[in-house]
Amino acid sequence: MTQALRIGIAGLGTVGASLARILTEKAEMLTTSCGRPITIAGVTARDRNRDRGVDLSGVEWHADALSLASNAELDVFVELMGGAGDPAYSAVKAALARGIHVVTANKALLAAHGIELATIAEKTGALLNYEAAVAGGIPVIKALRESMTGNTISRVYGIMNGTCNYILTRMEREGLTFEACLKEAQRLGYAEADPAFDIEGNDTAHKLSILTSLAFGTAIAADDIYLEGITNISIEDIRAAADLGYRIKLLGVAQKTDSGIEQRVHPTMVPVDSVIAQVDGVTNAVAIESDILGELLMVGPGAGGNATASAVLGDIADIAKSRPGAQNVPAFGRPVEALIPYQRAQIQNHEGGYFIRLTVVDRAGVFASIATRMAEQKISLESIVQRSKQHTEGVEPQTIILVTHATSENAVRAAVEKIKAEGYLVGEPQVIRIERPKAA
Repeated sequence: MTQALRIGIAGLGTVGASLARILTEKAEMLTTSCGRPITIAGVTARDRNRDRGVDLSGVEWHADALSLASNAELDVFVELMGGAGDPAYSAVKAALARGIHVVTANKALLAAHGIELATIAEKTGALLNYEAAVAGGIPVIKALRESMTGNTISRVYGIMNGTCNYILTRMEREGLTFEACLKEAQRLGYAEADPAFDIEGNDTAHKLSILTSLAFGTAIAADDIYLEGITNISIEDIRAAADLGYRIKLLGVAQKTDSGIEQRVHPTMVPVDSVIAQVDGVTNAVAIESDILGELLMVGPGAGGNATASAVLGDIADIAKSRPGAQNVPAFGRPVEALIPYQRAQIQNHEGGYFIRLTVVDRAGVFASIATRMAEQKISLESIVQRSKQHTEGVEPQTIILVTHATSENAVRAAVEKIKAEGYLVGEPQVIRIERPKAA
């Protein structure tokens, strides 16, 4: 039989433990499928004595990830520690420099150092596989990197963070506040004790930067993404969206324009009858629009031990099935030298329009003032809804909801700033983009 594929696992948390368990329990099936055994040749983790539900007594333990990557007799180094810096960064570099293939689920590492790591991999002939880094168990990396070769992609967008999607789903279904839903997400383990990375959009931004590079052949530009999280979404916004026939989702969107590439992460209203609006809870979804295939929407579990471990295992199996002398698939779909510099697109009209919620004091002239400020920025309105709201002090502010036709972000923000300066607003205004997906 062909020699076993020797893997080392750095990090035995939820995902690492699930991977070790699957490799042990399904060893015979994997051997048959891959044409060779897959064995765990070394591991490292912070706590050696923790019960992980799998017997690792016969596996060589290493003091740290760098030792495992630098010294162990491995064919594949599996990095499941997370974080853009050390120990993950140094360990992955060390493995690639030795010509050892790397499989990682670390989107932060790839967003920060992906091009550098891909360059090392190309020089040494190692593979850098990372299906689990974006959208968990959804095979979007393989689709963009391999399956859609020859397609010209115009847009990639999706729900890429299960924590945010869970919170927004609970807010809509149960009428709960953002704060209450966040607490429940933390209790269930969907959100970290410090949830900022998820709810402020950073996690989605890292994933989007990777998809942008794969989709458009550009160098990763994780620091050049318009970023807005969900912390300002209120139950009022959720209800208003429902009244207008929309649901609110945190989307990452990358699209090609005549002037460059646009990358943005922000709360978005999507039509309630669109497929992506039906993606609830911790589920993720990624849509790809291209010239040959058309619209492709992939939906599946975006996080969790088994879902992520499944994606990691798929990458390992690809390596196990590869044959000596075969051409390696470049990490970002094409050689690093063929990646073009990222060029940020110029501001253009947003075809979907905008949702604007204003809470104002009830006095004469307010509505006319708002209409004037919109007209000054040449913003055309699709609909206007006005409703009263009982205030805690007995005053009755009015909530005015505007839905615009296609216009630019600059025009909307300029109009809102002018309205704020008038002095009749109660609280901060809310502005949310509206997307009208082709995949429906």
